[in-house]
Amino acid sequence: MTTRQAATKRASASLVPAIALEGSGPIYQQLAEWFRRAIAEGRLRPGQRVPSTRALAGELGVSRLPVLGAYEQLLAEGYLESFTGSGTCVAAAIPHEGPAPPRRRVQRSPTAAAAASGPRRVAARVAAMASPPQTWLESQGAFRVGVPALDHFPHGTWSRLLGRHARHVGTDALVYGDTLGHAPLRAAIAEYLATVRAVHADADQILVTSGSQHGLQICAHALLDPGDHAWVEEPGYPGAHQALAAVGALPVLVPVDADGMDVAAGVRRAPAARLAYVTPSHQFPLGATMSAARRIELLQWATRAGSWIVEDDYDSEYRYGSKPIAALQGLDADARVIYVGTFSKVLFPALRLGYLVVPKDLLPAFRAARDALDTCSPMLPQRVLHDFIREGHFARHIRRMRMLYAARRAALQAAIRRHLPDTLQVVGAEAGLQLTALLPPGVDDVALSQRAARAGVSVRPLSPCYRGETKRHGLILGYGSVGERSIQESVRRLARCL
Repeated sequence: MTTRQAATKRASASLVPAIALEGSGPIYQQLAEWFRRAIAEGRLRPGQRVPSTRALAGELGVSRLPVLGAYEQLLAEGYLESFTGSGTCVAAAIPHEGPAPPRRRVQRSPTAAAAASGPRRVAARVAAMASPPQTWLESQGAFRVGVPALDHFPHGTWSRLLGRHARHVGTDALVYGDTLGHAPLRAAIAEYLATVRAVHADADQILVTSGSQHGLQICAHALLDPGDHAWVEEPGYPGAHQALAAVGALPVLVPVDADGMDVAAGVRRAPAARLAYVTPSHQFPLGATMSAARRIELLQWATRAGSWIVEDDYDSEYRYGSKPIAALQGLDADARVIYVGTFSKVLFPALRLGYLVVPKDLLPAFRAARDALDTCSPMLPQRVLHDFIREGHFARHIRRMRMLYAARRAALQAAIRRHLPDTLQVVGAEAGLQLTALLPPGVDDVALSQRAARAGVSVRPLSPCYRGETKRHGLILGYGSVGERSIQESVRRLARCL
């Protein structure tokens, strides 16, 4: 028996439950929704014939047009089937056993219905990826972490370059780009890193990402399997834990001291860890710089264990107490380091462009991981950024911002000495766009950040950066986007909160 014959056989005449159009909106939408619910709840069975459009319109006392519209929609969605000589019937592919109809018909929104049914299953690792409520972000004032001086960005220059490419955009900029990124931009990044950060790489090793967090996700997908161990700094960047959780890897908390990650402690806790995530130039959040001895020790461990090092160099462009520290990647003789960088901290966060420097033998794996995640980064911003770098605007902007941030850093340190000399102990102020200030024992940094947010000051608590039981309480203060006059007033407000 053919499918059509079977459907015709099942499509015997039967009574259709009373149709009540009680909702709002066009009649055809109400009618289509009634049929969907009746089919899902089993009140209309597979193969059951439904009234003709003319008969149903007469029964409801409406024009035939909305009934036609509802049937066409349901036919397109697969809820109904139509056969010549057999009329229209419920699709045979609809399962025979639907959910039990409710005892009492109550009009509820989908959100209310979902809440009434209790928790619905999601991936278990989502719990590890979720971050606690960041109440300190409720304030848009000082001292937001990770935000540069947007009012000093060369908007005119960027707009001119953007307009140039937007006016003369070709079809090659409108299709999917290379998974690794715009080739001229990758060459410019490789040249910049070789000059400024002593990174050894050519353009073929550069992979353009949608920021540093995206780069960490690509690293995790390319290098780790569920259950693999990975060293992470304690305290450390919460986004690294999220990237590991996304692939089911297990973090191994390695303490940080004045010399950076304690490699010996990592070896004791997980000598065969698959990966180590580090911020050697400016540790987040305590600000330490990894010593030369620790760097060599870490590289030697990676070579012995056959493991990988992910070096997050998120704000290495800004260093005030000394000359910039060379990248760990430049010391790597065994191609064990994957270098992560971003333009969000030096230009503007909404740009969403960063980069990875990948060992050549890992490029196929990284290309596959990146392609599976989101194919490629938008081409237009990459082309604009290429011109911004090649025409010298990028280097000039960094030089100007280095002087500006040094002045703001000094202003913040002076304000803390003036208003909170016995309360805040400043650490990690030699580089980057933020410093960390430790609080006296017994002061809850999360509660303090909530009070500060209500006073118009955004300070990030230190304790959530710890994953172990031992935590230090403090505040992470970003000064990149705060003017010197605002710094003084905001520190006074913070002192009142304390």
